[in-house]
Amino acid sequence: MPRITFDQVRKAYGTVEVLPPFDLALNDGEFTVLVGPSGCGKSTTLRMLAGLETLSGGEIYFDDKAISTLEPKERDIAMVFQDYALYPHMNIAKNMSFALRLARVSKSEIEEKVTRVANMLNIGHLLDRKPAELSGGQRQRVAMGRALVRDAGTFLFDEPLSNLDAKLRGKMRTELAEMRDTIDKNMVYVTHDQVEAMTLGERIVVMADGLIQQQGTPEELFKQPVNKFVAGFIGSPTMNFVDGELVDEKGQIWVRGDGFMLPLSAETSSRMKQGATKDVTVGLRPSSFSQDVTTGAPIELKVVVSEYLGAQSVLVTHCGAAEVLVETQSAAPVKSGTIQSFGVNTDEIMVFDKTSGLRL
Repeated sequence: MPRITFDQVRKAYGTVEVLPPFDLALNDGEFTVLVGPSGCGKSTTLRMLAGLETLSGGEIYFDDKAISTLEPKERDIAMVFQDYALYPHMNIAKNMSFALRLARVSKSEIEEKVTRVANMLNIGHLLDRKPAELSGGQRQRVAMGRALVRDAGTFLFDEPLSNLDAKLRGKMRTELAEMRDTIDKNMVYVTHDQVEAMTLGERIVVMADGLIQQQGTPEELFKQPVNKFVAGFIGSPTMNFVDGELVDEKGQIWVRGDGFMLPLSAETSSRMKQGATKDVTVGLRPSSFSQDVTTGAPIELKVVVSEYLGAQSVLVTHCGAAEVLVETQSAAPVKSGTIQSFGVNTDEIMVFDKTSGLRL
């Protein structure tokens, strides 16, 4: 398994530069997720790695070997596409073994590999069927199985679950996580779904507008986002953002806005004293609110809608003119149209520069 390095790689279509020069290193045996909104460049990055797109500049290395001039078949990769791309006239066994048969692998070895991978993916009983006889989730397993039997050094996944319904996506995420823990290979996974990224990635690379915003573990991105975009993209429900201004009262830094006045933690306050920014954007996660006012700084919110989700509810509230989401326990229901008091965990308040979006 090679260490994959992007060195000042860029991509342009004519005069339009979709990926400015960037550097990225993917460690040996790591499950890396490229995540971001549509059009951010994540799939283009994956396709350049696969050899399906040419580079406009820079180089990609497998260990110390430059690969940008190599054909896809020479790169020791296997790719799973969004649309399955199965041969409809072949049964599942032949679909999975197609690349091995082209490589003239022995019949016994093909049978052993197909059977082992099919059983791992729970499709061993489907090998004699045609793709049209399978459900969407089963077809996706076949597409993954076709890649896995090749025993390549690197596996690439291009939004493989986006065509599935919500329940099946959840099941397939679990199966992918199990597969990740049992197969010691490089895996690069592209998705626009931050839930997939958080549950699958050992390392997540967040992209926007062709730029890498931040990379790190799911916990690092959730707790220490570098800017407003990452903070708002990672986490579900999404982070709340409200405008405010910093106020210094007797050495304590507060953030004041329309309908709230909250003290910052000692750590955040010390950073605020070093900067000259006064107008800021405040970030609060829905989970930072408590119905027990004594557990944090008090704030009053007008409840507009209460969304019951089972064990938890999500309240859509108003803080001044801003909409604020609050997570609560459904065992303590809150009525719509009422004004409720909450306690805010001040350790979880994040402050961002109002102009640049950078976290202060």
